[in-house]
Amino acid sequence: MQHQRLVTLLETAIIAAFAMALEYLPHSAGISGLQFSYGLIPIAVLAYRRGLLPAVSAGLTWGLLDMVLRGFGDGGVLNPLQGIIEYPVAFAAAGLMGLVYPWMQRALKQHQTSKAVGIGIVGFAIGAGVKYLFHFLAGWIYWGSYAPKGWPAWQWSLFVNGGSAVMNLILGTVLLVLMIPIGRQLFVTQTAQKLTSAKIISASATWKPALTIFFNALCSTDGHKKESRLN
Repeated sequence: MQHQRLVTLLETAIIAAFAMALEYLPHSAGISGLQFSYGLIPIAVLAYRRGLLPAVSAGLTWGLLDMVLRGFGDGGVLNPLQGIIEYPVAFAAAGLMGLVYPWMQRALKQHQTSKAVGIGIVGFAIGAGVKYLFHFLAGWIYWGSYAPKGWPAWQWSLFVNGGSAVMNLILGTVLLVLMIPIGRQLFVTQTAQKLTSAKIISASATWKPALTIFFNALCSTDGHKKESRLN
């Protein structure tokens, strides 16, 4: 158990660092304010592999790193409250993808690939949607003065953050459709596989004696019938 916790902790740290590294890739969509957030992809993998708490922890770490390494220097932090909302809180919310973890694992163990893809897309929509909801609120409240003339603050924030959420959902959907059928092992831990095998063995051990008794009784009945016919 202690070893498993250590492995989970290491995976969480690696995913958070990887998500942060992806932030340095060009991620502008070419439209003012609309951006891809590539770090959502590794967060999704961790969420479907390990569950809610590790995914939220990785998202929180990612948000803190992004605030320190990019937010302060790029002018992304206007004041402490806005910084907290748009970085630790919003990025941790991406980990809500882990809410679908039980259903995802069940579908993967039963080799229901199409169902697993659908569950993954729903989870991705939840995590990305809540993340950009926080960005939308912060944009409306704190970034309204940066909106173009003629645009109310809430409309501009909805356009930028809603558009970014939709773009990331499309990107996530495409990648999940490709990744889950091909890289199923990426989403299922060895522990989960061992547990599944143990359940199958346990079920076999439970049913085998019952089936043996049943077949022995059946054979005994057939033997009595044959003896009656001979007599």
